[in-house]
Amino acid sequence: MLWAVFTLIAAAAQTARNAMQRKLTASLGTVGATHVRFLFGFPFAILFLAGVVLATGYGWPAMPPVFWPWVVLGAATQIAATALMLSAMGERSFVVAYAYIKTEPVQVALFGLIFLGDHITALSGLAIVIATAGVIVISLKPGAASSSTTRSTLIGLGSGTMFAVSAIGYRGAILSLDHPNFVLAATFTLTVGLVLQAALLSLYLAWRDPQVLRNIMRLWKPSMLAGFMGSFASEFWFLAFAITTAANVRTLALVEVLFAQGVTRFIFKQPTTLREGFGIVLVVAGVALLVWAY
Repeated sequence: MLWAVFTLIAAAAQTARNAMQRKLTASLGTVGATHVRFLFGFPFAILFLAGVVLATGYGWPAMPPVFWPWVVLGAATQIAATALMLSAMGERSFVVAYAYIKTEPVQVALFGLIFLGDHITALSGLAIVIATAGVIVISLKPGAASSSTTRSTLIGLGSGTMFAVSAIGYRGAILSLDHPNFVLAATFTLTVGLVLQAALLSLYLAWRDPQVLRNIMRLWKPSMLAGFMGSFASEFWFLAFAITTAANVRTLALVEVLFAQGVTRFIFKQPTTLREGFGIVLVVAGVALLVWAY
């Protein structure tokens, strides 16, 4: 069950990173705050990789030709997924779009079966559906459906699809290395992906909005901390991808919703509604069934 430990660590670190990025949004904008995770994340990934190489004694993994399509697919679709998610934030009915974004585990299971041959047992499939339903129940507030639009629904589904394809791309890249040490394979893939993303978004911002890059450099201290937490979280996501199917990882990752609910309940003193409580029960039941089925 090492993959479950890795996933829980990643989910907790990602929750902290999201909080840091939200603080940076006011100064850097949504695109700039998002870029922080890539620009300041890849140097830490390089350090992680160097540490793994020294600790294991292995050399650099041999990269077969198929590695590059997988890793480029993962990196590019993660950027696209983030852009769609940011677009959904500007929609009046974002809460509906967010609920559809969280259909990602179901889509990951489908894509994993089609492209990687990752088989899902009946119990695991049921767990994915139950946990995903729980997140949707938590996200869809009363009256949200009446204000939803086709546009927001498509944005949410599109973002969830891109996140799902990204997870499959990265797992495919890790598996293509066929390396005897899964830690090195995962860390190497993470480093390559972050370098590609940092380069692509830096070029884009240099072309479209160079002021954002200057603002990022001006706020390098909080940006560096957010970048470290992003790289730290990604390291454990990739370690989990190296061990089990992306569907298992992304379903267990729905515990992020429980972390967010905990922050809302105990820090901001906002009570949990009956509907949210029911959704939490579904998420916990789905996650518990997934772990038990595995």
